[in-house]
Amino acid sequence: MTDADHRVHGVGQEDVAPDWPPLQSAEIEAVLAGYPQLAHGTQRIVWHSPRPLSAAALVETVQGRLFVKRHHLSVRTAACLEEEHRLIAHLRQAGIPVVEVLADAQGRTAVTHRTWTYEVHRAGRGEDVYRQTASWTPLTDTSRARAAGAMLARLHRAADGYRAPQRSTHLLVARDDLIRAEDPIAALQAQLHERPALAAWLRARDWQADFQRHLLPWHRGLAERLREVPRLWAHNDWHVSNLLWQCADDATHIASVLDFGLASPTSAMFDLATAIERNAIAWLALERGAGAVHIDTALALIDGYRQLLPLHAGALRLLADLLPLVHLDFALSEVEYFHGITRSLANADVAYEVFLLGHAQWFSTAPGQALLQALRAAA
Repeated sequence: MTDADHRVHGVGQEDVAPDWPPLQSAEIEAVLAGYPQLAHGTQRIVWHSPRPLSAAALVETVQGRLFVKRHHLSVRTAACLEEEHRLIAHLRQAGIPVVEVLADAQGRTAVTHRTWTYEVHRAGRGEDVYRQTASWTPLTDTSRARAAGAMLARLHRAADGYRAPQRSTHLLVARDDLIRAEDPIAALQAQLHERPALAAWLRARDWQADFQRHLLPWHRGLAERLREVPRLWAHNDWHVSNLLWQCADDATHIASVLDFGLASPTSAMFDLATAIERNAIAWLALERGAGAVHIDTALALIDGYRQLLPLHAGALRLLADLLPLVHLDFALSEVEYFHGITRSLANADVAYEVFLLGHAQWFSTAPGQALLQALRAAA
């Protein structure tokens, strides 16, 4: 394929030209040369990922199929990637079906070549049923939603007790720092000295007024309630496209869990709220009104989750109250990425107006209120 042939998911419904060039065979060969177990034999790219924030490919080798992912150094350093890899290793040891991250001859799971950072995984087991599905596409199969909820509970149980510092970056990571803050405006203001690209973008906007009008009404009382909620290293991008599936005994189950790129220490209810946000709302088709929200999917996720871990009434009420703001830190990180890394003013505008503000505003609509009421009723 040529670079012109490759398309990735855009911020809207249309696929777009990638910001990052697709991986090439010679490039992958140079990376795999550092892995003694992979350095010999031919390799062939069989698929390029349509995910837009990095470049990735499935690669067929004589040692088996691999997943190779490349990040720009400005987005992920090797040290930053290894934060994810240590969590994956912990979960794998605890029996969660996460993919194996391979180490090179020096024992490194992330390697840097010129301006790029690479990671190499064994391909996951199972069928990639939702391979072409964008992260804002709802899941309509409630049996799979129930399975996804149960697997998320398994992951949380395995992550309980895992201790590591906060991620070393805000960029394209889902954190809950601003939601936990007593004053999110002051908390963000305090971060801006270390986030110059975001600071520069916000300088041209009355963002404090936007927060006051559209976000802080949802935040009332949350910080106090979250003081008692322990941090838990969570996936933070629990969409069905990050799961691989297998059929056995007339049932479909999750065979592999993928993509910990947004992982950080947040909380169990933050992660479950993210799963509902990702899987139960057709964000790219809100014009459908009530048809854009899949309450049955949200309730199936909760039902699957509490088959393994109890959810008391207070936890479910917190889940509902987190949902309108669960995207807050990540939306700002996307503004930072689009403005500071890819230099796309249009995408930064979408991340701010449509994602950051628009998602919160939607929960004041009749369909958004119906979803929140259904979650509170589940308590």
